[in-house]
Amino acid sequence: MKAAEHLVATGALREHVALGPMTTYKSGGPARYFAELSDRDDLEALIGSGLATELPMLILGRGSNLLVSDAGFDGLVLHLVGDFQHISLTVPGVVAGGAASLPRVARYCVEAGRTGLEFFVGVPGTVGGAVRQNAGCFGYETKDVLESASVVSMATGEWRSVDSVDLDHSYRHSSLTSVDLVVEASFSAVEGDDEWGKSEMRRITRWRKEHQPGGTFNAGSVFKNPPHTSAGALIDSLGLKGMAVGDVKVSARHANFFVAGLGASSFDIRVLVEAVKDRVYELSDIMLEPEIQFVGFDDGD
Repeated sequence: MKAAEHLVATGALREHVALGPMTTYKSGGPARYFAELSDRDDLEALIGSGLATELPMLILGRGSNLLVSDAGFDGLVLHLVGDFQHISLTVPGVVAGGAASLPRVARYCVEAGRTGLEFFVGVPGTVGGAVRQNAGCFGYETKDVLESASVVSMATGEWRSVDSVDLDHSYRHSSLTSVDLVVEASFSAVEGDDEWGKSEMRRITRWRKEHQPGGTFNAGSVFKNPPHTSAGALIDSLGLKGMAVGDVKVSARHANFFVAGLGASSFDIRVLVEAVKDRVYELSDIMLEPEIQFVGFDDGD
């Protein structure tokens, strides 16, 4: 356990850390252990401690697409910072650390005269999350631009480089497991007109402001889109905008966004998700699949 003692001594490993402030819903309880890792040495030390194999593990990016239970998470939360946020140009494109924010990657490329990643400005997550979930918007997905990813298994300590074609990407899916940590990824980004790139990012940002509930506590799209329609359009067509539980409700602006007030609990949010899912199935015979990740909940309740 010397590796764990070193992490504790440097402040990289802490106990009972509140997770709510680190999520876009701003609700939820603490993590039993919270590891904030700045470089490869920190990561190797955490692997050497054995905590990642002894406890349930959650990889936390920017806290979007996530709902933590009010009781918290009785496991290890891993959060990358520092060296893992780097972005740099390469001959074929750009390479970015797993903790680099997607909007920052998009803007960095455009400023450098590289195009192709503008859609990332509309995805409020990290490079690692995008690779794992094949994140996308406006008709583009991560698999369309990903070249390869550097992945480490938190279970075995093995580092490997994985080509995009070997990640089995499909809609909001990859072959990566819960113990696979994306530490870096390479993307194709060709030389192009930076003014066009800036205009495209403005278009995407403007659309989001006009159609999505900005300035609210939400986790982005609650449900994955079912075949042949969007989850938001389906929920809207069934008259479920405004449906509420406690201080959380289905957004009047976009029905696949559930917005929470200051008094909302994670329990209320989860109950509303299940209530909308059940109501949609009752009225349309379509079973929606949540896109957000539920952490620390007892699904037997």
